[in-house]
Amino acid sequence: MLTQRIRRLLLPLALIVPLGAAAETDPDSGLVIAEGWETVKSTCTACHSGALVTQNAGTRNRWEYLIRWMQDTQGLWPLPPQTENTILDYLAEHYGPKEGARRPPLPPDMLPKNPYKKAADS
Repeated sequence: MLTQRIRRLLLPLALIVPLGAAAETDPDSGLVIAEGWETVKSTCTACHSGALVTQNAGTRNRWEYLIRWMQDTQGLWPLPPQTENTILDYLAEHYGPKEGARRPPLPPDMLPKNPYKKAADS
């Protein structure tokens, strides 16, 4: 009986504050507002949109690779070690590898017939 009352009280709260609610984002850049976001915003959006950051994901190593690539090919200036660590920590935490970002492949029986497949391949 008590459990039913608690459920009735908590249900409206669940509708108001869904589990896993999205983090607050900066309206200008789209970046998650968390420790280090201002450094990321001021550094990264000096050259490109915040959307270029938010649409990507990767490990800390992947983000470091991208920074090195930008430094080697795109004219990104050398970053002080503390600034680079702040950026890498932020990106790895908030834009780390995505799980389940792609749908699983379709089973073969759901695929259209391959018009290039030779009869001998059957």
